[in-house]
Amino acid sequence: MTAAGVQSSPPGAVPAPAARPAVAWLRLARLYAVSRRIPAALALLAALGCLLWAALYWRWNIAGGPAARQFLLLAIETGAAAVIAVTTYGPFGEPERATGRWLPWLRLAVALVLTAAAVGALAAGATGGTLPGGVSALLRNLAGLTGTGLLAAAVLGGAFGWAGPMAYLLIALAALSGNPTTPWVWPARPSHDLGAALCASAVFAAGIVAVTVFGARDPSRR
Repeated sequence: MTAAGVQSSPPGAVPAPAARPAVAWLRLARLYAVSRRIPAALALLAALGCLLWAALYWRWNIAGGPAARQFLLLAIETGAAAVIAVTTYGPFGEPERATGRWLPWLRLAVALVLTAAAVGALAAGATGGTLPGGVSALLRNLAGLTGTGLLAAAVLGGAFGWAGPMAYLLIALAALSGNPTTPWVWPARPSHDLGAALCASAVFAAGIVAVTVFGARDPSRR
């Protein structure tokens, strides 16, 4: 007796369907998005956009005048950055890292898509009235704050990614009361400040690279 013909299909058998890489990749992307709570994140970003629109449209009276309104805008931007950072947390940890060869591309795609969604939501909210600093300052601040969140996720873990934007918010709040010259405190600089824009862009790029290559830190790893 030999093993010849063991691999051949019996007569009349239905051949197995050919693999469809595109469908499999889309399914993988959907599962990844669900595991990162992307639908909930998009809903929160939309809610922050609505909050910004309401604050501008109804001209909420905030004690402190323009500086307080600028802080309110910065707080909304901080919330959006925190939402993006927290989505880097995954429930599967080391097994996902070991088996997911598409994982870096999925991390990059999610970070960029959510950042674009945050920009769209806040830009739409900015139509409610006069935006302090204009749209350019909004883009600069959101990019920099998102970068701090992604860096915090890479160092502390995705569940604590919010700590980066929140810590920077306190720094920016202290800087708003003065007249800082350093471009690293970009929210306190004029919207046309090139150095501030470059610093915010550098932090965002560093965060994107860190979360793409390394992902959010898994606390279970030693």
